[in-house]
Amino acid sequence: MAWRISGTYIAACSCNLICPCPTDGPPTSADGQCRGVGVFHIADGNLDDVDLSGVDVVLVNHFPSNLTAGGWKLGIVVGDGASDEQANAVETIIKGDEGGPFADFAALTDEWMGMERGSVSFSDGDRPTGSVAGVDFTFEPLPGPEGSDSETTVRNAAFGFAPEFRVGKSSGHFNVHGIEFDAIYGETADYEFASEMEEGAAKGRG
Repeated sequence: MAWRISGTYIAACSCNLICPCPTDGPPTSADGQCRGVGVFHIADGNLDDVDLSGVDVVLVNHFPSNLTAGGWKLGIVVGDGASDEQANAVETIIKGDEGGPFADFAALTDEWMGMERGSVSFSDGDRPTGSVAGVDFTFEPLPGPEGSDSETTVRNAAFGFAPEFRVGKSSGHFNVHGIEFDAIYGETADYEFASEMEEGAAKGRG
């Protein structure tokens, strides 16, 4: 089946600034493991004839080491506003059952923690915010060079959710799918994923 989703995401994790996971570096949290959440707002998308526009989904991760070492734990929380059909379609995509970049993630995942339904929200802007099961978190960008209006970005990371993403700080105490942590690092960008993606086709806004 063919699928495509696009929109904006905000992510937070337990790594100290800056999280090296997108570049396959070892996590920088106190115990050397990365625990995180990412709220993905699907502005436009579908799985075949199932319209996914407007769905908010949280990707929950536990990375015990650098990403290519494997051993990942992944799960999702789909917002209460989605129908059961939409929720099942999103799980099928992110679990990696329908190909695309999430199938590559599945090859590194030892445990799929499943799907939960819950309260999920997303608000876009210069400092986007997300909410997971009543826990709100905000992206606070790291500034660029002194005297400029720019912000710190990462480009062309091997495991980036977008070709370029803004990096900064976040906060909040999370316990989702049994993954409990205090957030330190944050990132955000626009994203586009599909079941069949041409090289360089992914789009992102830092």
